[in-house]
Amino acid sequence: MPKAPRMLRLGRPTVRLRVTFGVMAFVLSLFAGRLVLLQGVDPDSYAQAATRENTKPFTLYATRGSITDRNGVELAVSEDAVAITADPTQTKPVAQQLASILTPKLTGTTYAKLVAAMSGKGRFAYLAHQVPPTTWSAIQAEIKTANATITQQNKGKPQDQAAPLLAGLYTEDDPIRSHPNGSIAATVVGVTGADGKGLSGLEYGLNDKLSGHDGKAMYEVDTKGNKIPNANHTVDEPKPGVGVQLTLDTDLQFFAEKRIEQAVKQYKASSGTVIVEDVKSGELLAMANYPTFDPNKPYKSSDLNNPALERTYEPGSVQKVATMAALADANLIDLNTKLRVPGSIDVQRRTIKDHWDHGPMNLTIAGVVAKSSNVGTIMAAQQMPIAEFVKYLHNFGFGQPTGLDFPGESSGRLMGGDEWPEITRSNVAFGQGLSVNAVQMASAVNAVANGGVYVPPKLVRNYVDANGTVIPNQTAAPHRVVSEKAAKEVATMMEAVTAKKGTAPQAAIDGYLVAGKTGTAQEVDSACSCYRKWATSFAGFAPADNPRFVTYVVLHDPSDGVRGGGLQGGPVFRDVMSYALQKYVVPPTGAKQPNVPITW
Repeated sequence: MPKAPRMLRLGRPTVRLRVTFGVMAFVLSLFAGRLVLLQGVDPDSYAQAATRENTKPFTLYATRGSITDRNGVELAVSEDAVAITADPTQTKPVAQQLASILTPKLTGTTYAKLVAAMSGKGRFAYLAHQVPPTTWSAIQAEIKTANATITQQNKGKPQDQAAPLLAGLYTEDDPIRSHPNGSIAATVVGVTGADGKGLSGLEYGLNDKLSGHDGKAMYEVDTKGNKIPNANHTVDEPKPGVGVQLTLDTDLQFFAEKRIEQAVKQYKASSGTVIVEDVKSGELLAMANYPTFDPNKPYKSSDLNNPALERTYEPGSVQKVATMAALADANLIDLNTKLRVPGSIDVQRRTIKDHWDHGPMNLTIAGVVAKSSNVGTIMAAQQMPIAEFVKYLHNFGFGQPTGLDFPGESSGRLMGGDEWPEITRSNVAFGQGLSVNAVQMASAVNAVANGGVYVPPKLVRNYVDANGTVIPNQTAAPHRVVSEKAAKEVATMMEAVTAKKGTAPQAAIDGYLVAGKTGTAQEVDSACSCYRKWATSFAGFAPADNPRFVTYVVLHDPSDGVRGGGLQGGPVFRDVMSYALQKYVVPPTGAKQPNVPITW
């Protein structure tokens, strides 16, 4: 008997309903638990996470402090500029078209680099820094024109066949450093790099003060990375940098730079420097170097040094000013001192001569200075114990920093200790065997002009904060090196240098009493590590009987014309000092050249 067909049995509806409700209850409990977690347990953290996903940080660049001269003339200032950035998620499809627009207008990059940056991963890339607003406006205008053409070409095309518009470029504030007066004081002020930080000079040395502190802003952005207007944002305001007011006088600096440039070219020297220092305050009114450079134009890294402080050399006979002041202070010489000076002198089996051939001469100590006799200087210096002589040299500032804290400054070289061999003392007495920088030498002469008191040189006059508050720059205290009497005696000796029978009548200034000293020293040629180059110099002050300014001129390796500090440095001194006296309305004292015997 055939079996009856099997019938499909339906489940019991009660069981099915229970299983369905159980599953639904479980799912609903998961949603409920998540809701409680979001709204009750830790709502802030999730809100912050959501905000982070939709916010973007923007750097708020601090305004860099300006650098001005003593009268507020701007030497380095920050001007508006932008950094151009890209969102590669937007620029990738149109990277080549954008690069074609950007490349001719941007420096320091290439078409290939721009395409690579705009086609990369992520949502942010820098394309260029410190772009002038006019350049960015030109870029925007060209993009706008290109997009108008693309829009016209897309008319009537299906959406999937339309060419994409040029988009995805943005900007950030990125101030550019400019130098309104071009090359004036460029080697002193220095430059900044692409990152806005100092690379050389005072821009580097005072970077922490000048740069301030950047701020930061967090803005909500849309899916394309654009700021959402009026959306929530937080701002940490930037703190502007401190302004720096220098002691330099732009007019005098410019004149000194042009005059030393003329002398370097005239005598075919490798370089030259002029320092002008205010006698009483030690403020440096000019620190001129040639060659120099214009920081607004392309320059080489080798242009960025400041020879007035970074280059050292043997000063030659200008050093005799310090030697004679020390001897006068120790009462070992005075204006009545008379010496029988031979044509040469032997010191530790070495023969030292004067720069001109002569037999025995009857010279007063003023004559030794006026004629710049090495032999006579050595004879006078041998009276002083070496340790005492070394102490005087240190008090004049030799062998140690000037206190200007200028980056790269050299302290010069002065043999350590005070147990020198006699030959070292003899060489140093007339300006060989030690090295100085130009500011050191000028400040040592300034101590004599200032009645025997050494005033530390000063380059930064004031700091000025963002509120305009002026903060004077403090320097080390002055100290007495020699007596006022000794300084006056040496000044009188120096007055004989610019007289008709002295070594530098070219440095005389009509109507003014001028004290000065020539210098001619051998320099080491690094090519052979031997003496075969020269430095010629002249230092002096005026009015000699009531000094206002010290001016120091040095020319390195002059190769044309008759070599000599008076012939080559004297005229530069005369012109720069005359300009300073006239600008600051320093009247002649009416004093006449003293009749100081130089022979007996």
